[in-house]
Amino acid sequence: MEAALWIGLPVFAAVATGILAWFVMQSRMEVKLAEARERIAADKGAIQAEREAMEAQLQTAMRAAQERAHREALDAFLGEMKVEQRHYTRENRRLANPRKSLVLQERMYFRNIPLSDWIEHEITVDDDADLERLIQDMTVFERPVVSIANGQRPMKALA
Repeated sequence: MEAALWIGLPVFAAVATGILAWFVMQSRMEVKLAEARERIAADKGAIQAEREAMEAQLQTAMRAAQERAHREALDAFLGEMKVEQRHYTRENRRLANPRKSLVLQERMYFRNIPLSDWIEHEITVDDDADLERLIQDMTVFERPVVSIANGQRPMKALA
């Protein structure tokens, strides 16, 4: 029995040591696996944050591009708008009170399509009044106008 004890005890110690080494190695592997999973989760979080930031930048860039396109389209549309202007003097001869007035007519065009009817302004003028200054002061629109009286040359409206 004593011989079996001397043979069994080292075998038992070797098996116990092996099992203990296996548990220690298993726990070390689990720690390394947990660390690797933690790094992977951190990397996935960083990638997700970067993806969301890029999507936000893309949406901002798309919105800016759309606004720029709308602004350019509106500028192109307004660039093709023009105002046609004509004026003449009207004399009302009544018996006691002859009256001279300046009539200014304007209308808006898009390319060659009229957008409005003639807008008419009438002002009573004296004989010594500066008619060109009155015409510039009476205009409704603040865009360059095409004057019928001046042979289709643009002039700046002051309004």
